[in-house]
Amino acid sequence: MLLRTALNACLITVLCGLVFLASTTLQAQTTSPAPAGAQPGLYLVFPFENVGSSPRLDWLGEGLEELTIQFLSDGGEQVYSHAGRAGEFERYGLPMTAKLSRATMLRIAQDLDADYVVFGSFNSDGNSLTVNSRVLRVDPPALLPPVKESAALSSLMELQTGLVWKMVAANERAYPLALKDFAKLQRPLRLDAFEHFVRGVLASEDEPRLRELKEAARLEPNWPDPAFALGETYASRNDCNAALPWLARVPKVNQRYVEAAFAIGVCRLQMNQPDKAEEIYIALQDSLRERTKRESGGSVVTGGEPPEVLNNLAVAMARQGNSSGAIANLRRATDMDPDEDDYPFNLGLISLRTGDFANAAVFFREASEREPDSPDDRAFLIQALEKAGKKTEADEEREAATEALGPNALPAVRIESKTDGNKVDISKMEPVKSDAVAHLDRVKTELDVAPLRLEIESASVPAKAPPVSGGTTAASAAVEETPATRIRRGRQEFSAGRLDAAEVEFRAALASDSGNAAAHRGLAEVARRRGNLDGAVKELQSSLQSRDSAFVRTMLAKIYLDQKKVDLARTELESVLKLAPNYTEAKVLLEHLQNSKPGGTH
Repeated sequence: MLLRTALNACLITVLCGLVFLASTTLQAQTTSPAPAGAQPGLYLVFPFENVGSSPRLDWLGEGLEELTIQFLSDGGEQVYSHAGRAGEFERYGLPMTAKLSRATMLRIAQDLDADYVVFGSFNSDGNSLTVNSRVLRVDPPALLPPVKESAALSSLMELQTGLVWKMVAANERAYPLALKDFAKLQRPLRLDAFEHFVRGVLASEDEPRLRELKEAARLEPNWPDPAFALGETYASRNDCNAALPWLARVPKVNQRYVEAAFAIGVCRLQMNQPDKAEEIYIALQDSLRERTKRESGGSVVTGGEPPEVLNNLAVAMARQGNSSGAIANLRRATDMDPDEDDYPFNLGLISLRTGDFANAAVFFREASEREPDSPDDRAFLIQALEKAGKKTEADEEREAATEALGPNALPAVRIESKTDGNKVDISKMEPVKSDAVAHLDRVKTELDVAPLRLEIESASVPAKAPPVSGGTTAASAAVEETPATRIRRGRQEFSAGRLDAAEVEFRAALASDSGNAAAHRGLAEVARRRGNLDGAVKELQSSLQSRDSAFVRTMLAKIYLDQKKVDLARTELESVLKLAPNYTEAKVLLEHLQNSKPGGTH
């Protein structure tokens, strides 16, 4: 949740120029009302702009964004979390404090498959406050009339409650909640606690961040958000003793529970408590399955775990000697994330522990192919090959690694034994049944929240929502079979590893909208997971024909690299950096290609 700031104003100019035509289209529709059949959809909220003269109130920009997200979610709407929006900014290298054009907002919303963008501005003299909010419909692009509220600054919570309700009621046909019912769903917060919280997450240094967050937690002891932010901050400092009590205060019903539980498990592994870590991750799996089942209308009973959870659960099991359970989870994680090298690396370590050097070499080779620049992956591959009696292959790998990484890049692969503290060269290691290699396993310390970004209404919200015309509830209206809902369901199925079900949803979306870029991207991911790289390329190219995207072009470049089509990969990455000059993943991949020999592979 911690916010990062970086100054890169020129990038905004570049992006705005790239979407000039889209901006022109939007300007022509700025007075267009919402279509009469407006339906519930997925919201993406941006920070509000301070148009007043007091920079002291700049914190309100992110504060109003946070309140809008919270109120929408508590009111039964689907909305991207702040982390979801911030992650997209980071992906494109956009400064967190950037002032974006409507066209740039539209592009980000399209990449996130959001239905509506919420943005606005505020003005305050320190006593009174005026907030303007607008909704930008993504497809077809249309800008709804502004919604405005004014009140005393001390009445911020009530003001923003009314403004969000007006905004949603104006956007959605037959919105079922009256203002008083909508207000009852919101958590009452003290203004001073909320200010301390926002200032805390905006702080760039740990000490002021901790000070502000602790004050917010003191003023609102039952509010989970400051507790989570405090736990996250301490965990980032590897201070697990301080992090655990705060993380434990995040309840299961809170949107940050998954991240909090994941961090608790990481701490337990760092504290060498694998039994407790295993309990945490098994409970987290159960929670994710319940969530997936709820969001799918009760049809899903298994799956949905992120690969990072599977990896850390496997590490906990392996440290306790449960190799079979660890292998099963790592194989699933390996299949779910075809780019990550940590999962096959950990499989290689398990094979080493059992003395199965041939299989260890297979896993370390896969890890080194996924991450060619990792000296550790290559060093373990070489040593496993030597121990398996494949000296010629080991020499070839050593020569290739030296050529690619340099003569002194490979580390000396050694294992620190827990029993005697000695360091033993792995090439001389006999089959090991203890946890002598436990110190070498790779624990994932960060959870990719991209599949978990949606804040779905809690199970209690539909019960509170009065019925709309025809006896349906807000919840049932929200699940109308639009291409967007099909795509979101397809992604849930994909995350759970149910590729056939995911494909059905993506194709159903295309049946309604043949040019849907997100549906083509989903089919590409399914094809890649199945090993059908040509099919994945075809779907990604179809996606790009509908909508250009740095993310999709980077996916395409990775597949070209898998196919050894280096020139095509380089062309795509160069196009990515024209579109999003600070896209880190593309920059790293292109730099690697530029450092490779002409005609070489990745």
